Amino acid sequence: MKGETLALHQQEASPRGKQLALLCLGALGVVYGDIGTSPLYSVKEVFAGNHPVPVDRLNVLGSLSLFFWALVIVVAVKYVVFIMRADNRGEGGIMALLALALRGMPATGRAQPLILGLGILGAAMFYGDGMVTPAISVLSAIEGLEIVAPSLERLVVPLALVVLFALFYVQHHGTRLVGHAFGPVMFVWFVVLALLGLNQILAVPEVLVAMDPRHAWRFLEHNHALALAAVGNVMLALTGAEALYADMGHFGRKPIRRSWFLFVLPALVLNYFGQGALLLRDAHAAENPFFLMAPEWALYPMLGLATLATVIASQSVISGAYSMTRQAIQLGFLPRMEVRHTSEQEEGQIYVPVLNWALMVAVMLLVLGFRSSNNLAAAYGLAVIGTMLITSILAMVVAARLWGWGWKRSMALFSCFLLVDLVFFVANVLKIPDGGWFPLCVGLVVFVVMLTWKQGRELLIERLEGGRMSLAGFIESLKGGMPLRVPGTAVFLNAHPDRVPHALLHNLMHNKILHERVVVASVHFEDVPYVPPAERLEVKALPENFWQVIVRYGFMDEPDLPAALAGAASLGLECEPLATSWFLGRESVIPRPSPEMRLWRKRVFVALHRNAGSVTAFFKIPPNRVVELGTQVLL
Repeated sequence: MKGETLALHQQEASPRGKQLALLCLGALGVVYGDIGTSPLYSVKEVFAGNHPVPVDRLNVLGSLSLFFWALVIVVAVKYVVFIMRADNRGEGGIMALLALALRGMPATGRAQPLILGLGILGAAMFYGDGMVTPAISVLSAIEGLEIVAPSLERLVVPLALVVLFALFYVQHHGTRLVGHAFGPVMFVWFVVLALLGLNQILAVPEVLVAMDPRHAWRFLEHNHALALAAVGNVMLALTGAEALYADMGHFGRKPIRRSWFLFVLPALVLNYFGQGALLLRDAHAAENPFFLMAPEWALYPMLGLATLATVIASQSVISGAYSMTRQAIQLGFLPRMEVRHTSEQEEGQIYVPVLNWALMVAVMLLVLGFRSSNNLAAAYGLAVIGTMLITSILAMVVAARLWGWGWKRSMALFSCFLLVDLVFFVANVLKIPDGGWFPLCVGLVVFVVMLTWKQGRELLIERLEGGRMSLAGFIESLKGGMPLRVPGTAVFLNAHPDRVPHALLHNLMHNKILHERVVVASVHFEDVPYVPPAERLEVKALPENFWQVIVRYGFMDEPDLPAALAGAASLGLECEPLATSWFLGRESVIPRPSPEMRLWRKRVFVALHRNAGSVTAFFKIPPNRVVELGTQVLL
């Protein structure tokens, strides 16, 4: 489904009729899994969490008003109406937004490093969110066992660990078969959410007055500091809002918007208000208002459906982490890792082994450490609102610079969103001592890693390029004494297409030969999701049968250099695969004190560099056609 929708978007086709309905159904499973399972724990955390608000009419109506207006302002208006306009050739997500914000921005000056740093921090915070979401979602669903069969309460944590292990274990098989069930299961889930809520609302219809924002104001005014803690728990209802934007390229803007306004938002509002209606009738229901809304005969089916829904929500976050990692690698923010494709038909389905097992260990440790959704809720939200806050800032830059709004108009709108984000951010800062430190620490560690890799690579390239002769000058110098030319093609990868690769110099110095055809190839990753095949290659013939090739990929493209080189035949460069050798440079980096980067960060970079994935595998170069030549570099 993803591959089909990507193709449709690239062709700028507007889906209609049955096709639109299928895309809306798919969006329910992939886009809305996280935000759709928030009712499992959000209301419970306000009235029975670590900082509970007393259950009375004022507080119930006030908190419901906060839930309603948070969904409307943050999700419906900010993300669905405005943020989704900031598409990078159809793709969304914070990495795509960062690329847009940086487009055309001068490299010199203070603005670019600031925007770059914010974008990297927002992406880093996503990983903190990706660790907490599966843990709290699955735990909150299985905690329904405490209502269904209280004697089995001790099994909640072991069962959650089993479900999570199974979820991460099956990732290497791909999600195609499971993915086809995502939409229908989540369709049933949202229908059940709406029916459960509607049943309670019919019993206490006065709960609908909570749509009046004055109830939210009275709640905040009456509870003071306790209300701020409650606002931090209301934030839990917004987790997953980033997915609406990040998955835009998979389904398109129209299906995601229609699914939200016609189906998801009504179902969520009905369920939240239904939980509020139950609390107005029975204050003791605060221990788990979601499951207590269901009739007794439906508790076991609800437990199974909730578990399925939370697995889907977790799968969506995990898949998002894979996609984010691939984008970060190709934009130069993370070292190369093994990325496996789990479907021949659907390009978007990938699996990153290192990330998968790291996430699994982190998620299972979270479950063992916090042991309940109440405790995990304290760790949840800070990373999410951090990413949302940065998204607002980057979108403001895009609106001012690329949409032609100008800074005054852009700041007038987005400052309203930023104000709401800041309120949620301050409310979540209060969670730091209770567990909010965990995603914050994860985000900061990933931020340091990404920034160190980005700056370290730039410094390494600067060291390698320093003092290196131009390719044109090198070719000219060969005319004075041409070395022996041997049959075949030699391809030398080099970051700068106009400079002589180190591997070429070393090969000439040690072997005293040149191949009859020498290709200097450079790979450029552009700040767009996909580069059209017609724009993929730039081939330039040089004297003495030297060739200069530039290969361009987008941050969502699949790099394949042999396939790209085969496409150069139509541009005059014909390379027989079995007669082509690939020469790669392998740098041995030695850190030393210098003003460009602190020594400890250089050591981190060296460790990342040594453990980076193979260039051969990343660019799909046949291993039996590769020659590696080493060089030592003082960083």
